Amino acid sequence: MATVLRTPQSFRERVGALRHLPAFIRLVWAASPALTSASIALRLARAVVPVLMLYVGKLIIDAVVAEARVPHPDWSLSDWIESGRLAHVGTLVALEFCLAIVADVSGRLSSLVDSLLAETYSNFASIRLMEKAASLDLEQFESSEQQDRLDRARRQVTGRTSLLGLVFGQIQDILGAVTLMIALVAYWPSLIMLMLVALLPSLLGELKFNALGYRLDYFRTPERRQLDYVRYLGSSIETAKEVKLFGLERFLIERFRRFAETMYRDNRRLATRRAFWGGLFAAFGTLAYYVAYAAVIWRTMAGDFSVGDMTFLVGSFLRLKGLLDGLLLGFSQVAGQALYLEDLFSFFEIAPRVVSPPDPVPVRQSIRSGFVFEDVGFRYEGAQQWAIRHLDLEIPAGEVLALVGANGAGKTTLVKLLARLYDPTEGRILLDGRDLRDYDLDMLRSRVGVVFQDFVRFHFTAAENIAIGDIGAAGDRERIAEAADRSLAGAIIARLPLGFEQPLGRRFGGGIDLSGGEWQKIAIARAYMRDAEVLILDEPTSALDAHAEYEVFQRFRDLSAGKTTLLISHRFSTVRMADHIIVLEGGRILEAGTHQALVARGGRYAQMFELQAAGYR
Repeated sequence: MATVLRTPQSFRERVGALRHLPAFIRLVWAASPALTSASIALRLARAVVPVLMLYVGKLIIDAVVAEARVPHPDWSLSDWIESGRLAHVGTLVALEFCLAIVADVSGRLSSLVDSLLAETYSNFASIRLMEKAASLDLEQFESSEQQDRLDRARRQVTGRTSLLGLVFGQIQDILGAVTLMIALVAYWPSLIMLMLVALLPSLLGELKFNALGYRLDYFRTPERRQLDYVRYLGSSIETAKEVKLFGLERFLIERFRRFAETMYRDNRRLATRRAFWGGLFAAFGTLAYYVAYAAVIWRTMAGDFSVGDMTFLVGSFLRLKGLLDGLLLGFSQVAGQALYLEDLFSFFEIAPRVVSPPDPVPVRQSIRSGFVFEDVGFRYEGAQQWAIRHLDLEIPAGEVLALVGANGAGKTTLVKLLARLYDPTEGRILLDGRDLRDYDLDMLRSRVGVVFQDFVRFHFTAAENIAIGDIGAAGDRERIAEAADRSLAGAIIARLPLGFEQPLGRRFGGGIDLSGGEWQKIAIARAYMRDAEVLILDEPTSALDAHAEYEVFQRFRDLSAGKTTLLISHRFSTVRMADHIIVLEGGRILEAGTHQALVARGGRYAQMFELQAAGYR
């Protein structure tokens, strides 16, 4: 059962979202320990240097005021230098100059390191996301809820890179604020209390609006995915023909506008409320600063502080206010972005259900007895109707078995169970007398070659498209060429300007698109490339004309010789080549036998065959 995420609403839950920060930092550290260490070290330097500069500035002012009070003759600059009375001030100015250089250099280096770390983290997290997605079950991918979750996680991989700067910035500001607070407490503790009271409303306000923003974003995930989908339909080469022919431009634009305007209204309402209350809370902080400013001036005039002390206190208070403002805003932003980390790390926590057992059985190089379905049932998650129920079926090794039936009869579900893309809800499937779940999953799937009707048209080179059948042999050009020739794709590739190096599809520059039948021959070449023990052919020639289909199936006889083959097709010219034919209806076996026997029986198969044959008379 999929886990449904509940959006955080209470203050405790919003702050509780920070629990993901340690995992986030570990992920950043794993991406690059060297860059992470360098970023933290540079930010520590940037935190301390401004405080030192403020204090050195106080010393300079006090030294200048002290020198100005001492009587002196009408000296020239050389007289001042010779007397040594400029040495102390000059040393302080030189020290402040060095600190300014350090501040500038560390700031530039920090920006450089942070940008490199952000890109490194984004790439590393993207790979982790792809690895996790690859481990999930097909059924988990087909769930709309899991699609929403994957979409949110995908956005967080690139959308949370700014969190790096926020977290490290918080570390920098905390150190700077602590240093300034120690100094201010030594002078006048009441200033700290005044500032904290003034800034508390801002913190609570930011936390509340961050939570509302996440809540809105969370519930808008389905609409956002539809928005992206409509944008894709209206601006994609793959959909351009039908969009133009059916005149869908205005329809798609209006649908996009409707979704976009709804989301914009919600975002505008939230942004307006946030701006109003944020401005009101900021006024409290400004008021606190000027109250403290007036109090420091009064105490300086009363003789409690020197002019240098006043400058240091006012400058420190102003900087501390800025740091605390930044900390509160940064904390609320970190807490807000941490809410989104829930999307990323909860996705990482999804456990696949179709996995290898702890001590898997190796799959034999050659299948001996074949497959047996024992009372197998399967129902998709959330569905009321069973896709397959009480199915008993034997597929002997080396036999070509054809599956026939109307759409929704359970044919594709059956072959996905055979390839262990799904596990049965009921019953079991045996291979050579052992439950499929006992075998190593990767080894099992490596023994299966599949050509699906909805095969993927990879926008890679022609050679890479074929090598996908056995990607470990992508460098074996001889095998790729042989697979292309056997599937009749060799002649197609020979006409391409760059041959096997020709990029296919129009998505990228220099790509050339193929017809449906040409793409299908490329997909069939993948099956030849795989050279698997079990072949699953799901409408493998649906896009081919009759002549091309005849040629392909003449070669399929060679491909399927000695192999266990499961064939799905609506074309009876293809089906009749099978050793055995199964007619499925409603997820159950209705009829079984050879082509001649089923036609002679006069049942459902004979009716379908006669209907198709009548179309050619």
